[in-house]
Amino acid sequence: MMETKRSRITIHMVSSLDGFIAKVDGSVSWMHSADNYDKGIELTDAYIADFLKAIDCYMMGSHTYEHALELGWPYGDVPVYVLTGRPLKSDKANVQFISGDLTEIVLKKLKPNYTNIWMVGGTKLTKELLRLDLVDDINVTIVPTLLGNGTLFFDYIGKERPLHLKDVTAFKDGMVELWYEIKKE
Repeated sequence: MMETKRSRITIHMVSSLDGFIAKVDGSVSWMHSADNYDKGIELTDAYIADFLKAIDCYMMGSHTYEHALELGWPYGDVPVYVLTGRPLKSDKANVQFISGDLTEIVLKKLKPNYTNIWMVGGTKLTKELLRLDLVDDINVTIVPTLLGNGTLFFDYIGKERPLHLKDVTAFKDGMVELWYEIKKE
């Protein structure tokens, strides 16, 4: 009997060390690093391309979608599900706008059809996915900066969740990727 791989949802965010994902004005121009860490690995285009090949679906909130369009669409032709109640339109064939019960969307639409689903933005959506126990992993890249204020990555999810460290990667530019599995209770 052929074993099928279990579908997983990973929250991915880039954060300042003090836990912010955007400045007070919503800007993310700080999401790069000119630091130098000799023991880190080089974040090359080939490294990024190999990493992205494993992701077969993205999900995001509507503000993250609009921000991604402004920054230059990084998701290529991979299916993207934008969770929104707003009437948005896209000229991209791979983008679908959906709304409704989040648990039903995840368990009946996304998980049966995709193996490696990455939730890439929206603090409200992140919080709700965590609150509903719909997330398997959290992958956060820490930029070596303190913003002091802004939009928090997490805030008040309403419950304590134990995590298991799956992997750590330090990059030459001083950024660090932390990958945690959420322990199921």
